Amino acid sequence: MTTLISSWQFIEESQRKKQQQQASDLPIIYSMIAPYGISSLIFNHYDIDLPKDCQLWHRGLSDVYLLETLSTFYIVRVSHSHWRTKTEIDFELELLEYLKQNSIPVAAPLRNRDNSLLVEIQAPEGMRYISLFPYATGSVALGDLNSHQSHLLGQTVARLHQVAHNFQPLADRQALDLKYLLEDSLQIIAPFLVYRQQDLQLVVRLIANLQQQLQSLPKTSPYWGICWGDPHSGNVHFTSNNHMTLFDFDQCGYGWRAFDIGKFLQVSLQTGLSRSVRDAFIQGYEVIEPLSDLEYHLLQALTLTAYLWSWSIHLSNTQLYDYSRLDHSYLTHRLEMLKRLSSKDWQLF
Repeated sequence: MTTLISSWQFIEESQRKKQQQQASDLPIIYSMIAPYGISSLIFNHYDIDLPKDCQLWHRGLSDVYLLETLSTFYIVRVSHSHWRTKTEIDFELELLEYLKQNSIPVAAPLRNRDNSLLVEIQAPEGMRYISLFPYATGSVALGDLNSHQSHLLGQTVARLHQVAHNFQPLADRQALDLKYLLEDSLQIIAPFLVYRQQDLQLVVRLIANLQQQLQSLPKTSPYWGICWGDPHSGNVHFTSNNHMTLFDFDQCGYGWRAFDIGKFLQVSLQTGLSRSVRDAFIQGYEVIEPLSDLEYHLLQALTLTAYLWSWSIHLSNTQLYDYSRLDHSYLTHRLEMLKRLSSKDWQLF
């Protein structure tokens, strides 16, 4: 009888181990680190005060945690394995540190006890990279930017472009060129329009036209250099006396300076920012760096390029964790916005 019980226990244990092994062999695309694990990890790697609270603040292209210690607040960013390589993250962190050292008001990463700008962790889906930032003082502009704030932001982006010309990175970064912004974006968008052939052909023709137009932009200074990649009102905090801090350089890289203006216009038009506020950004930029006639002429093309690129990034990210959002109405809304940005009166709304 004892032998039978032992044999049965052995079989149960073997089955349990087999099930665990099968579960561990399943592919993982995304795991979430518990906030208390983040606070413990940061405390072990950085010279910070004792953690008091930690919350998952936002899930986007990275997981962003708000960490509160006994004395101050920090932002902890945890990369996703499907968005950017370590080399690209290194480029961004080095750039932010360089900009901060050269008086550009950015939230620069803090170095840990190993004098590194990040901490590597092995997650179920692969390597992920954690970086710590001071919390940007102030807040996002209430009700969106006013003309004065927009003008100041334009000046700051122009100064950022000037300063970044002398940046010599140790790491490399994907260039914001036509292949990456348009051709690669089409490869992501097209499968979602396979049953909407008329709309797909519209996007294909538009991208071909944009490529033809933008080939005339030189890839030389001052036209070409390091870009923020995502300048808009949601990525800057203002204090009560309009001191600003820029953050979220996830999409930075080498590109046309006017692309940063196109990206600002794209987000501003989508959120309904007024024409006077949008114009104030460009006027502020030109106080520091005047644009050429060619760049002015291509602002619509650059805005459309920014829109298509942003759309492809959103598709890539959302399909991993909320595919239900990518339905017929989503595609229709996106296509309608694309048509509006393509129209003759694109700047009037």
